[in-house]
Amino acid sequence: PKPMSWMTESPPGSGSDVGQIWQQHYNGTKGGLYVCMNTFLGFGREHIERHYRKTGQCVYLHLKRHVIEKVPGASGGALPKRRNAKLFLDLEANGDLSSDDFEYEDEAKLVIFPDHYEISLPNIEELPALVTIASDALLSAKSPYRKQDPDSWEEELQASKHAKSLVQLDNGVRIPPSGWKCSKCDLRENLWLNLTDGSVLCGKWFFDGSGGNGHAMEHYKETGYPLAVKLGTITPDGADVYSFDEEEPVLDPHIAKHLAHFGIDMLQMQVAENGLRDNDIKPRVSEWEVIQEAGVKLKPMYGPGYTGMKNLGNSCYLNAVMQAIFSIPEFQRAYVGNLQRIFDYSPLDPTQDFNTQMAKLGHGLLSGQYSKPPMKSELIEQVMKEEHKPQQNGISPQMFKAFISKDHTEFSSNRQQDAQEFFLHLINLVERNPVGSENPSDVFRFLVEERTQCCQSRKVRYTERVDYIMQLPVAMEAATNKDELIAYELKRREAEAARRAPPELVRAKIPFSACLQAFSEPSNVEDFWSSALQAKSAGVKTSRFASFPQYLVVQIKKFTFGLDWIPKKLDVSIDMPDFLDINHLRAMGLQPGEEELPDIAPPIIIPEDPKDRMVNHFVEYIDESSVMQLAEMGFPLEACRKAVYYTGNLGAEVAFNWIIAHMEEPDFAEPLVVPVFGGTASSGVAGFGAVGLDNQPPEEMVSIIISMGFQRSLAIQALKATNNNLERALEWIFNHPELEEEDGEPALSMMDLENHTNANILAEARSEGPRIKDGPGRYELFGFISHMGTSTMSGHYVCHLKKEGRWVIYNDLRVCASERPPKDLGYIYFYHRIPS
Repeated sequence: PKPMSWMTESPPGSGSDVGQIWQQHYNGTKGGLYVCMNTFLGFGREHIERHYRKTGQCVYLHLKRHVIEKVPGASGGALPKRRNAKLFLDLEANGDLSSDDFEYEDEAKLVIFPDHYEISLPNIEELPALVTIASDALLSAKSPYRKQDPDSWEEELQASKHAKSLVQLDNGVRIPPSGWKCSKCDLRENLWLNLTDGSVLCGKWFFDGSGGNGHAMEHYKETGYPLAVKLGTITPDGADVYSFDEEEPVLDPHIAKHLAHFGIDMLQMQVAENGLRDNDIKPRVSEWEVIQEAGVKLKPMYGPGYTGMKNLGNSCYLNAVMQAIFSIPEFQRAYVGNLQRIFDYSPLDPTQDFNTQMAKLGHGLLSGQYSKPPMKSELIEQVMKEEHKPQQNGISPQMFKAFISKDHTEFSSNRQQDAQEFFLHLINLVERNPVGSENPSDVFRFLVEERTQCCQSRKVRYTERVDYIMQLPVAMEAATNKDELIAYELKRREAEAARRAPPELVRAKIPFSACLQAFSEPSNVEDFWSSALQAKSAGVKTSRFASFPQYLVVQIKKFTFGLDWIPKKLDVSIDMPDFLDINHLRAMGLQPGEEELPDIAPPIIIPEDPKDRMVNHFVEYIDESSVMQLAEMGFPLEACRKAVYYTGNLGAEVAFNWIIAHMEEPDFAEPLVVPVFGGTASSGVAGFGAVGLDNQPPEEMVSIIISMGFQRSLAIQALKATNNNLERALEWIFNHPELEEEDGEPALSMMDLENHTNANILAEARSEGPRIKDGPGRYELFGFISHMGTSTMSGHYVCHLKKEGRWVIYNDLRVCASERPPKDLGYIYFYHRIPS
């Protein structure tokens, strides 16, 4: 079977999309695409019969694009280009075919099943007016992605009115090729060169913490000098120019002349690959070159498992993670091996089914259908153009990204993201959408034993939690080339003061053994409350593996925050081993002679004013085990107590959800103050359950029930029926399951825990325990994801995987045999267990 090319559609005329379907169905696939005229879902020829049998829908719009080689003219060249009147689909042309030698012709027909009766379009005479209108609307529809995310599509820039008559001051300013810094602050990114006086100033501040302090705009307001060019974007083809006066990006037809005035030769300038926003020229240019293996002629790879993925605009983090995920046999079997079953049992709208999207993407990557060597004519064209970076058609994960990122603020944007956070987001979705009896994410899951010790009483507590990633700290103090680093820093500062090019970068060399040692050492527990002393005390925590996963994912914690709270990256080289043995990190449990901390809850701070006290027995006790389970995850102790209190001692899982929802509040970590609802509480009256003045249940109690996954209307009804007694209200809900069904949504849709590293820790704390695949702790490296750039909010991701005994680099659409895999510069590493 081949991948089903469904698309998310709207009714004709309201944004139904033809252009977002995989290009292969138009540019080279003989069958074209069939669009159901009822649901507006698209199917390849190999799947259309199944859809007809499953749904009974019989009318489809058949779309097909033909590629035609142009007829040579008398002089031997191609005939002059002309507009093709038969090109009507909102679809990108095949970038692998030269527009000088090929042209396209689109064909549309209505096909009636089961007889495959065809009606060519347009056909006003034979078709009802409504059918003609619907067909025309589909054919002329623009992609919803173009309308919803206009920033992701290039706009046609206009020449600036200031370009022709721009006055440039003869002040002797010369701009060095690198090492730039804002003349009014210390920023080295998002820098703009004013084309009138040569001032180098920072741009505006962005909400994500990047950008600058707006000094370039301030300079314009002071001087009126209108044009500026962004440093780091200058290439022989042009540069990014902004007009402060016209308040928009513009073209400068005289940009070469204007730059030459300040000593900048455009023909010698290069921009960082992938059109990135930040200035990643030197001193970080070596990172880009080494990780992408620039300067080395790489052999392109084609066939099953060597399919590239198109970069949709800062989607390289998704591409890198998915390439690594589908190199794992368990994921291949779960989704591609069960392809037919998943498709057969998918909903009528398969665009809304996670497993269908995973199966479709997996098949696209592994089938080899979209990774074929170029034709002979294309190879000749590449040689003639001296192109040294061949890339395949690959696949465009537009629909996959839209589905898995919906309702997620960050992943649904076009901004760069953290690959580690996306990996955990994906695992959370896999957990919530099981394919069969075994979940493929089980291969990553392992148990962590955390030993917390009170430094004063020396007593200990052992707890276990679930995790999916081993986060390895960078032991900067263990660098083996400290003298070189000190000398480099002195030279860099001298070059900066003299406005010279910086010296060649010296990267810190960190032994892997030092990072592993830092991982195993005890760490301080902030705000530790000792149940032995019944007071705050110093505490330390040590982590060990209670089980070893089948596949070990190791994250190097390169990203941190500067003193200004702006994210930054530690540029280090770590000698990651090909073979890893961590058996010495196996947890041992409670040891002879160790004494456990008593199971006592922290005290509750109750105001002296009687009217502010809570008299409901339900909340007089706080579950100390839940409090400590949350506190040991790193949350402030007072916040954990409030979470358990406000969720009515319903367990750490519900309290965790309360923490995620309230952690941005200013009093999040303030001591717990027990409130009263509905006026003064008297003995025998449960203040927590008192009815408000509007005869509605207390909002706090409603929120508790909603946080468990129930609908608001059901929560209010249950509280009213039980005189606002939370325990009885929950029992009432479970005794009236018919009301849950009437609400139209599942009663217990588990809380969204994906924003935390241990997203599934508490959800799996069942009596049977989490599913793990324990075994020996000996591993072999088979892949790693590398990041280039200054922070997770910018830069580029590349994936290296070991396949068939050799390393392969996956750089979006470029898939090549790796000659020098930069294993020391990776960000996320993938190891598989070595059988004993």
